[in-house]
Amino acid sequence: MQDLMTTTAVPTFSVAERDRRWALARALMEREGLDGLVVFGEHEDAGPASVAYDRWFTNGRAGTTVIFPRTGEPVVLLPSAQYTMDHLESSRRGDSVWIPPENLRGSRDSGALSRALDELGLAESTIGVVGLGPQVPWHPEGLVPYRLWNSVLTNFPKAQFTSVDVALGLLVSRLSSEEIDVVRYAADVGDSMVRAMVETAAPGVGEHEVFAAGMAEGYRRGTIPPAMHFWSGADPVATGWPAWGYRPQAPRVLQDGDIIYAEVFSQCGGREAQNQVTIAVGDVHDDFYRAGDVARAAYDAGLEELRPGRTWGEVVEAVHAPLDAGGGSMFLIALHSLNPGLVVGRGRGDIGALPGAQAYPPVTDHPALMPDMELAPGMSFVLEPQYAFGRHLVHVGGTVIVTDDEPLELNPYTARILPARGTARPVREPAG
Repeated sequence: MQDLMTTTAVPTFSVAERDRRWALARALMEREGLDGLVVFGEHEDAGPASVAYDRWFTNGRAGTTVIFPRTGEPVVLLPSAQYTMDHLESSRRGDSVWIPPENLRGSRDSGALSRALDELGLAESTIGVVGLGPQVPWHPEGLVPYRLWNSVLTNFPKAQFTSVDVALGLLVSRLSSEEIDVVRYAADVGDSMVRAMVETAAPGVGEHEVFAAGMAEGYRRGTIPPAMHFWSGADPVATGWPAWGYRPQAPRVLQDGDIIYAEVFSQCGGREAQNQVTIAVGDVHDDFYRAGDVARAAYDAGLEELRPGRTWGEVVEAVHAPLDAGGGSMFLIALHSLNPGLVVGRGRGDIGALPGAQAYPPVTDHPALMPDMELAPGMSFVLEPQYAFGRHLVHVGGTVIVTDDEPLELNPYTARILPARGTARPVREPAG
């Protein structure tokens, strides 16, 4: 296999990109009447859909807290000495480090945050906070710890705190040319991961081997992808980590007629791409291809609608038109935003019609989030329609970026069912 690390340059962010972002943050504070921002970042091991606005300000490790005054430079609170060590080593090597050592603090608890707010003269100010508002899909009511925030409110009774999660999210969502280059790279890595999976999958191969092939390709390309969602079987209706990733049990061994579903998350420098993947192992049921046709029609409808000036609601309705008319079922959302994960499409509760689902809490329909949001160049989305006839479910799609004209389609490779191309072997249990 050609070593792509030697032929494809890994993009980087310049100091000009830092200055662009910080100027946007200051303009936001000016526009919203804010004296400063407090930005909470989620732990770096949080996995897909992590809340990592802190990285947007720092070009560093996720899991910090950023305090950014309208006048002056940001101060960054670090969770542990590891971050200090890594910052020191990165600086020594000449990496693109945006926060100087004198603006770092060695803790991110309520005491450290209170001291930083005092230090920056923000004790009686109006402060925008990122982390108090909803973060879809994992934190519908924010991610800031109660005890920490209660201490801050007690320490600063004269300050006014207001959530700016959506306002900053909209600002961040319009990617610069440097950021688009990074997303392109992440999407290319994602395609490489899927190709490695396709070349490995075959009857008699353990699903863990297919999973490992994809992840290894992501590492080989110089990225650290979050663990992918992965399920296999003759007719599985599930998504998420494979069961052996969270429960002590052996992975399945693939058989002829199986389908593999995977959601591949590829990241580079805090920018993300996603592939929605269906791999057919041998001779699969014809209903998978029927469902794939409907899903592909929804994907194409979304491509046609992703234009600047259209609203998010218009895109959602265009994608759902083939799904609503297809005569089958859908169990998950069909599209959402990336970089950041700010808006999602509408959902249907069709899973309640599956045999056995009546014993579970109902999955209700929900409308699209922020349907009036206007699309603008640089916004990135995942078109990921999934569709089923009975239990024959198909996922297709990938990352798309809005441009001044036609959308930039980054993962057309996974916008269809992919045939497995691995070498079949006698079925055997995974090694103990």
